Amino acid sequence: MHRTATKLADGRELVYFDQGPGALREVPDERPLEPAASLSETRLDPVLGEWVTVAAHRQQRTYLPPAGECPLCPSRDGRLSEIPAPDYEVAVFENRFPSLATGSADHVAARDEPLHTLRPGVGRCEVVCFTSDHDASFADLDEPRARLVLDAWTDRTAELSALPGVRQVYCFENRGEEIGVTLAHPHGQIYAFPFVPSRTARMIARAEAHRARTGRNLFEDLLAVERGSPERVVLRGEHWTAFVPFAARWPYEVHLYPHRRVPDLTALNEAERAEFPGLYLDLLRRFDALFPAGPGGARNRTPYIAAWHQAPGEGGAELALHLELFTVRRAPGKLKYLAGVESGLDAFVTDVSPEGAAERLRAAVPA
Repeated sequence: MHRTATKLADGRELVYFDQGPGALREVPDERPLEPAASLSETRLDPVLGEWVTVAAHRQQRTYLPPAGECPLCPSRDGRLSEIPAPDYEVAVFENRFPSLATGSADHVAARDEPLHTLRPGVGRCEVVCFTSDHDASFADLDEPRARLVLDAWTDRTAELSALPGVRQVYCFENRGEEIGVTLAHPHGQIYAFPFVPSRTARMIARAEAHRARTGRNLFEDLLAVERGSPERVVLRGEHWTAFVPFAARWPYEVHLYPHRRVPDLTALNEAERAEFPGLYLDLLRRFDALFPAGPGGARNRTPYIAAWHQAPGEGGAELALHLELFTVRRAPGKLKYLAGVESGLDAFVTDVSPEGAAERLRAAVPA
């Protein structure tokens, strides 16, 4: 991997990742941009004990522009974008409309009042562009490019974890308008949180309780049980296993675990890194093969969220790195909406059995 760091016109960092040296990466950003002030806040919900981020400035972010105005395409033919180079392999840059930013403390004052706890939204949000091809998808990448994305995620996890005040780094991808993406270009995001999100906190509590009760690690036991129950296993490798969880929340949901428990992406060894791209691309292509092609044979692209769960910097000794991949599509033309019980009580009801979902995914033929 070859890494080149530079700056955009407003001072935000941009990092190019290439499979080798030699690419033109020292192209200046010629846009007349002024540094943006981040007014992000984090507020503590006194009833649930969960932090909520308030980022009202994001209302002005770019929303589903036409392909000719995409800010994630490279700068070509006189049109300037967020990426100054005329081409790129993988590019990572600070979000222009971040939910969290290192400069928030300069504009937002902390508050400690009874039932009203507020902190500046200090952290960092980055955009990860997987390819310069606007019409591609992660599933279209070859294995070397997918490995380069893994290397970029690892690099950013290491760097962002070291920032003052960062508690957890979260790498993820949203794909599809049904999921809520605002830019169609294939990309993901990375959030560096100043707090441990509630789901991670719940996983830590469950893992610690399991250790106290059994003397063993929850995630190691879970993986061993799932690997021994082939009805929900989708893919097996030498170093990774992908399975539908026993209590899956989403219509089609797969968890991908390395066999060796590690806290985060930085702890993977070379054998684990080498095997990951092929398995992950296989999974993504199976998701796309779940549902028939559109009118006129138009290529199907299943909307999904792919989320890396990593241990926080402190207090996550019992956690295990794993990726969760799921879709909101439950059938052709039908979506799984978070309605009353899910949105109101966080009590999920699924229309597809986990065993049936695993069987369909095993039978799906990747394109």
